[in-house]
Amino acid sequence: MIDDALTSQPASPLAAPSLPAAQRVAGLGRLFCGKSGGLTRLQRLYQDGSAKIRLPAVQGDPLEAVLINTAGGLTGGDRLGWTIEVGADAFAAITTQACEKVYRAAADRAETSVRLRVDPGGRVAWLPQETIVFDRAAFARTLDVELGDDAEALVLEATLFGRLAMGERATNGSFHDRWRVRQGGALIHAEDFRVGPDIAATLRRPAAAGGALAVATLLLVSPQAESLLEPARAIIGDPFMGGGASFWRVGRSGKLLARLCAGDGYQLRKRLVPLVELLNGRAGLPKLWSL
Repeated sequence: MIDDALTSQPASPLAAPSLPAAQRVAGLGRLFCGKSGGLTRLQRLYQDGSAKIRLPAVQGDPLEAVLINTAGGLTGGDRLGWTIEVGADAFAAITTQACEKVYRAAADRAETSVRLRVDPGGRVAWLPQETIVFDRAAFARTLDVELGDDAEALVLEATLFGRLAMGERATNGSFHDRWRVRQGGALIHAEDFRVGPDIAATLRRPAAAGGALAVATLLLVSPQAESLLEPARAIIGDPFMGGGASFWRVGRSGKLLARLCAGDGYQLRKRLVPLVELLNGRAGLPKLWSL
């Protein structure tokens, strides 16, 4: 709610005008699905505030869900949370209606939390469209993934630090992306990507993004991950030109980690789209995506 800026006492003519406190975004969405009758079906759905979830009609698996932030973007003080739970042997693919925009923050920071939980034998594909970070934005995102035995996950986060086509660059600000992925209770992947306050200077460093303004990280946890390593590297291309992929054994499973860097969002999607199609198997690309 917007606070009442008026007081019972008359304001001094020399005092600065009082402004109403800005209304902040608060959204929470939860989706629970499970296997029934040979198909993945919705079991429970909860949405509150600016967080909305829509389920397009599809034939067969996976169950597709589209996340929507009706506020149209995020800025300092906004909070958004998503929880996705997938039952045993079920398969859900999650995307967003559009790119999430993080605008300049006058105070505080915007925060998004994502929690994915997959029971044994299940699979989740977390495939949101890009996050666009504007100049002087302040943003923190946490991603926690809990996988049961033999569960699989494909996780993507892509970020654009400005939009060159619009003449926009994210020069200053703060951005923090924290991932924690566990399987069978054991930590199998952890990373923290933090940039700021001088975003532009950090991204220019060869060990960071080499001047790229568009970056993406994809993580595949699956027994089939190793067989996809060389095809993934073929899509990514020369590692010195913006990306690479590696594979590790993780218990009875494995994980493939790929990173992409590009000069702008269009150049990033030219490789990101076929890479997602490869790693997501027969499910392919979310229907809302396009090059």
